[in-house]
Amino acid sequence: MSARRLMRPVLGLLLLALAMFTAGCSSLGLSSLEWANWEEMTAMPWDEDKDEPQTARDLLDELETKVDTPMIGEYTSISGLNAIILQGVGLVVNLDGTGEDPPPSSFRRTLIDEMNRRDIPGPNEILRSPNTALVVVRGFLSPLVREGDTFDIEVRLPPNSEATSLAGGTLLATYLYEAQVAPTGQLLQGHEMGTAEGPILISTGIGGDANDLAGVLRRGRVVGGGKSKIDRNLSMFLRNEYRSIRNSRRVADRIGKRFHSYDDHGLREPLAEAKTDQKIEVKIHPEYADNYPRYLQVIRNIAFRESEVARRVRMRRLEDQLNEPATAERAALQLEALGQPGLPILQRALKSKDLEVRFHAGMSLAYLGEPDGLESLAEAAREEPAFRVFALAAMAASKEAEANMLLRSLLSESSAETRYGAFRSLTVLDENDPFVRGETMEGGYKLHALDVEGPPLVHLTHKQRTEVVIFGADQKLQLPIAARAGNHIIVSAPPGSDTVSVSRYQVGQPDKKETVPATLADVIRACDKLGANYPDIAAFLVQAHHQNNLAGAIAIDELPEAGRVYYRNGGGDTIGGRSVEARVGSGGLTPNLFRAIGEEDSENNDPVKDDSIYLPDTKSDDKKEKSRDQMTKSKSMPLDEDIEDDSDSMEPKKLAQAEEFEDFNDEPPSQSSGKSWLTMPAMPQLPSFNFGGVPEQYEPEVE
Repeated sequence: MSARRLMRPVLGLLLLALAMFTAGCSSLGLSSLEWANWEEMTAMPWDEDKDEPQTARDLLDELETKVDTPMIGEYTSISGLNAIILQGVGLVVNLDGTGEDPPPSSFRRTLIDEMNRRDIPGPNEILRSPNTALVVVRGFLSPLVREGDTFDIEVRLPPNSEATSLAGGTLLATYLYEAQVAPTGQLLQGHEMGTAEGPILISTGIGGDANDLAGVLRRGRVVGGGKSKIDRNLSMFLRNEYRSIRNSRRVADRIGKRFHSYDDHGLREPLAEAKTDQKIEVKIHPEYADNYPRYLQVIRNIAFRESEVARRVRMRRLEDQLNEPATAERAALQLEALGQPGLPILQRALKSKDLEVRFHAGMSLAYLGEPDGLESLAEAAREEPAFRVFALAAMAASKEAEANMLLRSLLSESSAETRYGAFRSLTVLDENDPFVRGETMEGGYKLHALDVEGPPLVHLTHKQRTEVVIFGADQKLQLPIAARAGNHIIVSAPPGSDTVSVSRYQVGQPDKKETVPATLADVIRACDKLGANYPDIAAFLVQAHHQNNLAGAIAIDELPEAGRVYYRNGGGDTIGGRSVEARVGSGGLTPNLFRAIGEEDSENNDPVKDDSIYLPDTKSDDKKEKSRDQMTKSKSMPLDEDIEDDSDSMEPKKLAQAEEFEDFNDEPPSQSSGKSWLTMPAMPQLPSFNFGGVPEQYEPEVE
């Protein structure tokens, strides 16, 4: 009973509290509160009917999703893009009395030591001959050169040489060493990296003023006469703030996932390998072998880190950017870096009305192995000079038959640059194609007589290749003619003749003569049969051009160039406003298919001057020749494959103390002493090459 009595007050208090709560809710109007609908509570702003998205693109627009994907180019820099300068001392023979006995010097010492090492008897007697001359030899090893690849060689007489001309001469085999100048001004000799030999081509007299042509007989070029003894690879280095094993492997993995090859067993092999916590070694992909600057651009635009969602969002943004001329180049590079996923976007861009958009899309498609953009590339090469070099290089990378047909159509254009550029691209597509294969001549060059339409044209090369390309295979010489092909071959024909006589006259040798039709190709073949080399043929064609004996024009190294200005509104001022200028690429982005290393460098930019290694010797070298056992053997130092491009790692050898001499350009041109029984037009002073110059290290530019 006591427990019940104790609970009664508690129950009363609870009933009182309940009554008061009910009364309060009624007074406040809360007793009629309706519970919220669950669908309304979970509804989102974009669920309203009026703004309901129909596609993923609409959804992304509503969310305003933004991505800032880091690219590999933001984390790395590239090494190995500089050209390595090689230098040596060589001997030129077969001169026509225009050589000299070189004075005592470090040059002469070096040359005699080399001749003794090769067991050449009587080196001093050879040097005394007026038909020989000592020359300084120079070449440039380009990036990604492989062992056995050829490169151009520059030769010139030393500053105080009394030799008058290198015309008609041949450079004997010469070893080339890496050359660097120490801070003290001393020239340092490094590893042996190449060899050089071949007939010397001097200036052909087309272009240039009197100053440019001064002394041209004292210097020359051996086209393709150098041969590399090393391989050069590219290396990427992580910037110091990102340096780590993890990042190095991540970069290599990202590159290897996009670019790979297959080994002898058919296994997939990535083209990038992390060597250290900072260095990644990169091999060139075959599709980009003739345009490695493009390869580096694409690598730099590979995503360093990106989720699948972020990639899809970025691709949608890239499609918009690709259709805007100002941003099309960068967008195309990033889509090309994505590989196959970027194909649909690039293919849709080919429908654009803007040539620039179609050009960039076609470029990326060509390197991805798709033929869809080839017509756009052919149009760009034909219509816009600023796009030409890149369009032709991209077409050369395609393996499709359509590329061959489109390039052939460009051979009949009026532009010499377009015609020869298309020809060079065709030789890359298939060098054994009968249409462009040509003939390998005994003089060590190639003759290509192309049966094409268009104005007659003859093209010569002074860089990379020794070849004569005749556009219009049935071109005939305009007679009469009297011209030379070197020092000993004469090409002649009287007025009204249908044939041409090619004769060789040389003291101590029997006379030779060939009579051939007046067709230019037949005349060149006859000259070659009588012993003419490439410099002789080039001199003959230039002289024939000066005498109006050719049916059409002559061109030398008419190659398309990078870095030209493109006017997006068609050029000049427009009615609605001013056109927008855009520079397409730069010199550093020129495809290596159309670029000769060192071609744009001047003597003033060359730290390795010829005179800096010319030091008169107080001791006469004209002594009794040393025995073989007493000769100093030259030894080549081993190369460290990981540091072969690093000039700081070179073990130097002191050659000589720098000493100032007069500049080459101050020397007056000398006259050749060659004579003939027949009074002939003077040999043309064959065009200045602007020799010398160490190419500065360049990197392809990425916007």
